[in-house]
Amino acid sequence: MPDGIIEAKNLCVRYRGVEALSDLSFSVEKGDYLGIVGPNGSGKTSLVKAILGLVPFDGEILFSGMSLSSFTKSRHIGYLPQKMSFLDQRFPASTREIVVSGVYCCKKFPKRLSAEDWTAADEAMKTLGIQDLANRPIGRLSGGQQQRALLARALVHHPELLILDEPTVALDPLSRQSLHSSIEMLNRERRVTVLMVSHDSVSIRGSASKILYLDKKLVFFGRTEDFGKSPRMLEYFGVAEMPS
Repeated sequence: MPDGIIEAKNLCVRYRGVEALSDLSFSVEKGDYLGIVGPNGSGKTSLVKAILGLVPFDGEILFSGMSLSSFTKSRHIGYLPQKMSFLDQRFPASTREIVVSGVYCCKKFPKRLSAEDWTAADEAMKTLGIQDLANRPIGRLSGGQQQRALLARALVHHPELLILDEPTVALDPLSRQSLHSSIEMLNRERRVTVLMVSHDSVSIRGSASKILYLDKKLVFFGRTEDFGKSPRMLEYFGVAEMPS
């Protein structure tokens, strides 16, 4: 797999005997922007958890040709979930402190921050246009500003792969578009490989270079421009053509 960064082979995820994902195989190359879409309960989050090593699975997941067990995920993967639970107004941390905390995943005990770590945090905030929010309490930021701060936190250790699990679901349309633009910039200009889980297969097609459509098994995997023309997708939706 040239420039391959992730390869899933015959992946199955089960919860208490109930199959959440079945016999899923696909590959992601460096620089891809993969949109992971499908209906509720289709296995999108289960796939993310399997890639992050958070749930047991059958089959195989390879990172740059190495098995999940031998790959140091924390150094190579940045993760942005839907919403972090600690971001209320009383949380006693500044935006800069939240961003720099993203380097702890790469440090051995005792985990001490260096001047280079703080510089990396400042650079990540500058990249995402939130350097003026550095000293503001994280809980007093807007939803869109908080997600940008958490995106900076995911990027501060310069990961090769960025995984996002519906990070814009609670944002207003303007904040949603702004975050999408930032992610597109990181993919296009810095060649960060992106896996974006989305409930909206129409909007993600404006950003993603490839689409993975799940419904507990693989329905479609391929280039975005082929998604709307795929006979399998047309049959799945029962339409003559896909909405643009």
